Amino acid sequence: MMIRIVYLFLAFAATNVLSQEAPRTQLNGRVTADVSVLEGIYIINKKTQRASVTNQEGNFSIQAAVGDTLLFSASQFKETKLLLTHDHFAQGILYVKVTPLMNQLREVIVRNGINAVSLGIVPKGQKIYTPAERKLYTATHLNASANVGSMMGGSISADPLLNWFSGRTKMLKKELEIEKKESYLRQLENLFATDYFVSTLKIPAEYVKGFQYYSIENERFVTVLKSKNVTMTTFLIGDLATKYKEIIASEN
Repeated sequence: MMIRIVYLFLAFAATNVLSQEAPRTQLNGRVTADVSVLEGIYIINKKTQRASVTNQEGNFSIQAAVGDTLLFSASQFKETKLLLTHDHFAQGILYVKVTPLMNQLREVIVRNGINAVSLGIVPKGQKIYTPAERKLYTATHLNASANVGSMMGGSISADPLLNWFSGRTKMLKKELEIEKKESYLRQLENLFATDYFVSTLKIPAEYVKGFQYYSIENERFVTVLKSKNVTMTTFLIGDLATKYKEIIASEN
């Protein structure tokens, strides 16, 4: 009986020791790469979900402990993961080299495709406009083939002047902005299912659509969303969700 009690005590003590996490300290580091711009690289502690950002010299500091995994992520660099050991903390300053994405261009496979350029419909190099962009371009650019009057000393289209007075140009700019936001919204909906917003981010179901619109109004989030960096998009949307839930709580 006594031996059994001793075994139980030792097992309980071992469980407590294993469950205790090592205390986190400030880890100072510097990101290096074969490029000059090192500002804005995110360093995410996968264990704590806390993040830091590099300055112009690539320096950063983050709370971490032995056994934590750091994720280095930026739109212009390949993602880098680092499992921290005692040696990393003993260095004083942790140096991590990241790889620019441009180094991967040699792996790109180019295939012929049928498009407006290959069919000769649109000249090579000409910008292809969306419907809203075409309307705005027509409304704001001069046309040398149309004569407004000899007193103006040249031939220009009357449309820009009429649009200036009517306010149509302003309306078209707003239409273009709406088109862009609708595109961001579709991209966000394709990236995250509704259940992710409700179950993972803990956004009430009736507020999901409002949160999506709230997210695409954030310039920093839109920049990362456009870069198609899923890791950083996921990280930032979690931060936005926390702020949005605070707004909901303050209104109720």
